[in-house]
Amino acid sequence: MNMKKFSKHFIDSFGTLAVVGMRALCYLGMAALAAGLFFIFLGQQTYPLHTSTGEYEYVKYGETDHKDRPSNGFFVSSPEGVYVCAFESENIDLISYIGLSAMSAVAIIPIIIGLWFLSLVLRNIQKGRIFTDQNSCYLLYYGLIQMAAAVLVPSVKLLISVVANQFTSSVIVDQTGSLIRLEDIIPNVAFIIAAYIIRYGVNLQDEVDHTL
Repeated sequence: MNMKKFSKHFIDSFGTLAVVGMRALCYLGMAALAAGLFFIFLGQQTYPLHTSTGEYEYVKYGETDHKDRPSNGFFVSSPEGVYVCAFESENIDLISYIGLSAMSAVAIIPIIIGLWFLSLVLRNIQKGRIFTDQNSCYLLYYGLIQMAAAVLVPSVKLLISVVANQFTSSVIVDQTGSLIRLEDIIPNVAFIIAAYIIRYGVNLQDEVDHTL
């Protein structure tokens, strides 16, 4: 086997392995996020809690004995920049818990949907179907969903916290606010461009086929 054939064989083998590995990572990511969402709705997410008696970093809904960290059972940490102030009740109440869970769900669900579309693209590539309308659509859906999430999720989370705070004595604080970060948008534009490139390749192939 000469060097050229060896290089081609190595690239093909590495590419196949990379696609299989990335597809497995997509499935693992979806499973982990879905499990995290399940535990959140079971009340197994912890939040920083500020009370009149002190500040606690890991507090779950319904807890009355605030510890530095839960010693038993599985728990999910809160999103960065989100905490609860409860100077009257000293605990996270039901309304705050519902609001916090909704804020987490709004952030997690678009990621799960995006990973699903990516896994479909990788499945097609693994089967040798690269320049197809399906892949173009899946990449476009991924880019649009993640871009919409980057633009809308911060504002939706802030809105949820404001609404929840109207019905409870405690206060949900979201320090991240509703700012839109360019670093969350630019990578998704790349997926939309990739969708266009694949669609353009499909059109060129169709023209060649009709010409022949």
